[in-house]
Amino acid sequence: GSCRYPHYHRTRTHTVRTHPNKMASMTQHALAAKTVVRGNAVVSKKAVKATRVNTVARAAVATKSGLKTGVVTGADYQAVLEHAKKHQYAIPAVNCTMSPIINACMEAAKKANSPMIVQFSNGGGIYNAGKGLKNEKDQKVAAMGTIAGALHVRAMAEAYGVPIILHTDHCSKALLPWFDLLIEANEEYFAKHGEPLFSSHMLDLSEESIEENMEISAKYLKRMAAIGCHLEVEIGITGGEEDGVDNTDVAQEDLYSKPEEIHQVYKALEPIAPGMYSIAAAFGNVHGVYSPGNVKLTPPILGNAQKYIEKEEGTKEKPVYFVFHGGSGSSREDIREAIGYGVIKMNIDTDTQWSFWDGVKDYVKEKEPYLQGQIGNPDGPEKPNKKYYDPRMWLREAENYTVNRLLSAYEDLQAMDACSK
Repeated sequence: GSCRYPHYHRTRTHTVRTHPNKMASMTQHALAAKTVVRGNAVVSKKAVKATRVNTVARAAVATKSGLKTGVVTGADYQAVLEHAKKHQYAIPAVNCTMSPIINACMEAAKKANSPMIVQFSNGGGIYNAGKGLKNEKDQKVAAMGTIAGALHVRAMAEAYGVPIILHTDHCSKALLPWFDLLIEANEEYFAKHGEPLFSSHMLDLSEESIEENMEISAKYLKRMAAIGCHLEVEIGITGGEEDGVDNTDVAQEDLYSKPEEIHQVYKALEPIAPGMYSIAAAFGNVHGVYSPGNVKLTPPILGNAQKYIEKEEGTKEKPVYFVFHGGSGSSREDIREAIGYGVIKMNIDTDTQWSFWDGVKDYVKEKEPYLQGQIGNPDGPEKPNKKYYDPRMWLREAENYTVNRLLSAYEDLQAMDACSK
């Protein structure tokens, strides 16, 4: 199809070429991120033009499906979304707080031969920066931690041989300073590399009126579209609690979006950047895991909204990309029904937090006699235990358990071996 960003077209080949100045480039990325957090980025036309030439010249590895590997942005990310819609699968998205979780996500994606969304919440960014730093209202620490996580993904993603989407999660009105710093980081990165640092970002202004929500979202989308960065928005409210945001007592009617509201998002954002946004609509979904019967998902809400927009606007089938928040604990039937209505991304946070802990828990239980001191175990009083308490040992079990949970998610999402389709 047509591409709004010609400079994103790169020569596709199955040969991986390592840039001779890769390490210097990575250092520059880190310094650029540091600069962005301290002040506003300046994007010069000359720099962008030069970068476009260099970007086109660089070779990119493609999967069997033709999807670009490594971090995908702009038209390459758009191609992944269209591929997911066409082949009826959704991409798992995991909130990452540290490199072992990031690596587990990319390892699972490689094993599944399928795209993965690595995302960071504001709290995840703060944790990744180090809890020894205090995040103030200016959100600089949160931004630094988020950018550091993104740079780690950028350094490693292509080696895993599948498309990786870099994304940030819920951003309320109070956290807009964090969002602004991330957009500045994207613009700085774009000036040097011809693409944004991140693939997409989420604005969650669902607590505001839908009019204000769309006014602010439209303003950011216009700025983001100029550099090939996608936007996710939320309407209605996802129930439950996540990352310090508690919606457990929200009114039931707010858990279900109306077709007219979803159409309102389409009318506000589609003219600005067609297809460069996704909608986290509410259809009874909640964050967290609850006992059976406590969560009443209604996926047909999404299907009804698609039909409503098709009728009102005369569009093609399923004109909107939907996002499923609160995917942990959902049944395979509900997940697949939602995919049938245009869901292309599902967030899995609570279940992956549990899998990470479960791996550590089982490791400690299995190796307990070897974890009681530095010296002395069932093999002898003088035997050292270093190889058992080495953090790499128990963290690897956490990674293994998380990889297995994500492979199960890929099955639920009909996304196994997606890159061969």
